[in-house]
Amino acid sequence: MSEEIFPLVNQSGEVIGKAPRSVCHNGSKLLHPVVHLHIFNSKGELFLQKRSAMKDVQPNKWDTAVAGHIDLGETVETAVLREAREELGIENVEPVFIRKYIIETPTERELSYCYYVTYEGAITLDCTEVADGRYWRIEEIEQNMNKNIFTINFESDFETIIKDIVRKE
Repeated sequence: MSEEIFPLVNQSGEVIGKAPRSVCHNGSKLLHPVVHLHIFNSKGELFLQKRSAMKDVQPNKWDTAVAGHIDLGETVETAVLREAREELGIENVEPVFIRKYIIETPTERELSYCYYVTYEGAITLDCTEVADGRYWRIEEIEQNMNKNIFTINFESDFETIIKDIVRKE
């Protein structure tokens, strides 16, 4: 199986090159785009997925409901819908764009396009990508922050944007 090739972008999101997944995740800090879809239910709880032990970055950590790379030549809007379908079996949703910002971890730099949706339908986990998934109360998330339970990326999203959404709801 050939290695995935990711687009490389500038801070505005314009594609300026491409690189293999392994290079983007090896500490090179090449900026590449990703999508994050935060899924709330009508009670205001947030669905999180537990990353598979097979993941090359942050395995076995709880993460954003849907998080994935944008494919070379793919639009952001197409990517968020594709990732929702692939990881959780969710279709026919209209994600609301929140904002984009750069997340930097010890191994990578991502331009993260963040969305949210309120969803009450069925969720079917892709067991190759996702080890577990469930809705969390916001208070439960707050109590478990900075305890090595969540991904760096999720904690960044939560602190940067999710709290604002919860306050508005």
